[in-house]
Amino acid sequence: MAEMRIQGLGVIDDATLALHSGLTVVTGETGAGKTMVVTGLHLLGGGRADASRVRSGAQRAVVEGRFQTTPDSAAVKVASDAGAEPDDDGGLIALRTVNADGRSRAHLGGRSVPNAVLAELSEQVLAVHGQNDQLRLVRPGEQRSVLDRFAGDPVLRVLADYQRVRAEWAEAVRELTERTERSRELAREADMLRHGLSEIEAVNPEAGEDAALVEEARRLADADELREVASGAQHALSGSADGDSDAPGAIGLVGEVRRRLSSSEDPVLRDLEPRVAEAAAVLADVGGELGSYLDKLDADPARLEQVLARQAELKQLTKKYAADVDGVLAWAEDARAKLSKMDTSEEALAELAARRDELAQQVAEYAEQLSAARAEAAGRLAEAVSEELSGLAMAQAQLQVVVQPKEADPSDAAALSVGGKTVHAGPDGIDEVELQLIAHSGAPALPIHKGASGGELSRVMLALEVVLADADTVPTLVFDEVDAGVGGRAAIEIGRRLARLARTHQVVVVTHLPQVAAFADQHLVVDKGQDSGTTRSDVRLVAEEQRVVELARMLAGMDSTETGRAHAEELLETANTYKLTQQKFGRRGKKGTS
Repeated sequence: MAEMRIQGLGVIDDATLALHSGLTVVTGETGAGKTMVVTGLHLLGGGRADASRVRSGAQRAVVEGRFQTTPDSAAVKVASDAGAEPDDDGGLIALRTVNADGRSRAHLGGRSVPNAVLAELSEQVLAVHGQNDQLRLVRPGEQRSVLDRFAGDPVLRVLADYQRVRAEWAEAVRELTERTERSRELAREADMLRHGLSEIEAVNPEAGEDAALVEEARRLADADELREVASGAQHALSGSADGDSDAPGAIGLVGEVRRRLSSSEDPVLRDLEPRVAEAAAVLADVGGELGSYLDKLDADPARLEQVLARQAELKQLTKKYAADVDGVLAWAEDARAKLSKMDTSEEALAELAARRDELAQQVAEYAEQLSAARAEAAGRLAEAVSEELSGLAMAQAQLQVVVQPKEADPSDAAALSVGGKTVHAGPDGIDEVELQLIAHSGAPALPIHKGASGGELSRVMLALEVVLADADTVPTLVFDEVDAGVGGRAAIEIGRRLARLARTHQVVVVTHLPQVAAFADQHLVVDKGQDSGTTRSDVRLVAEEQRVVELARMLAGMDSTETGRAHAEELLETANTYKLTQQKFGRRGKKGTS
């Protein structure tokens, strides 16, 4: 995310935040409006609009974000599907307005879009981690997704094979169930289709035959009149049949014109002769075609009767099955396709059941492989996250990643026998994945939303993000209150991990801890002031010297003391030394959109 502008949101009147591609921290006194930055990001992500967030006295709150994209990024696809496009420089602008009456509007790439489109965009470009946002970790599907992201190809390859075969198995189960339960109904429908096909095959219509018969019937019925018209036209062209010179016809007259022009001594007249010759050739061709037409034209009552009878046969079909013969033929083709799936004979059902069982065996094999790959990755994920937690004021905490099959209900249509157990074979496998936290030595393992406080849950999320850094495709990570309830050495460790995460992602952190703020690549401060009795906040960028002052202020208001400034300088030196050490390992490229 390159830039964000907030207008009329909470205590912020109008502020623009230019975000660093690495680690940006946002600090400020309590009540200054730091959380409005996160609130603005929520709105850009399609979050619920709350009229109470609109600044007092303002008609609306406006949040605008500019994301830098690449042509093949997922964000561009979301925009394209919504009819929006990035700017020429790759910038994609998202905008959300919330009126004082609670109504909201969303725009993307200059086009009005539903809020759901911004939510879809947010899934591709932005992950906001605050105490309220950790609720997504409670969802079993999200916890399984975390494990699969960590495991990478060993799980994802097997998962793709599992999903492919499972889709075939589910279709075989559905078709067998339908054929069995609806056997009588399908048999009746099949009889009707076979009867219709029998009628059509007996008549044996040809494509376009009805239109051809209409034309032929018209000619046969009007043969005398048509002969008179054609004969008269031929006489006018060729003259009388007995060669009467007084009635030479058009061809004869044109021949006379050619003779006279060609014999003229005037070159102008002679030059006209070739053009008349062309006309004579055309008239001769028309005369020949009229002759052929008259030869074929025959008032044949028997043939007319045959044509009318054939039309009657075809009409019986078009009454029942379609508006014309081509439609009847299409109906027949569709009926044959339906019949191929309606075989309810014992042989057909047995064949389909065998196919179902064969596919079920394949699904079970892939499911076992998938469970084994997840179980192996679960141990590594738990160990890696627990190691990260040890440095985040949770030294005794341990994460457990439990992978176990989900038992099938008696009426479960996706029930499958795997390893001697009947389990639910869902779209993502047979496994339920649960992240459990052992808060301290001797404590029971509890689901993380029960075993961790809000601040601890944020740190678990941070630890997960650090471990998943290489696998996470979302380019921008936002942390709010990730440092809640910690200080001292643990706060420095949080800062180090955020700095490490900023090597592969754009990271935005709202913090009140100077130990975390010291690691920033860019430091923004939200200042609160009074304007005509109204609280008003602004956002400003602080440079190195100003950072010392701000960090000293954050150190319990020690900005005016030498001790405070010295402590702030020490924090900055510690952070800069760590970042320089990290840079020796090489800075990795940013992911996707920012």
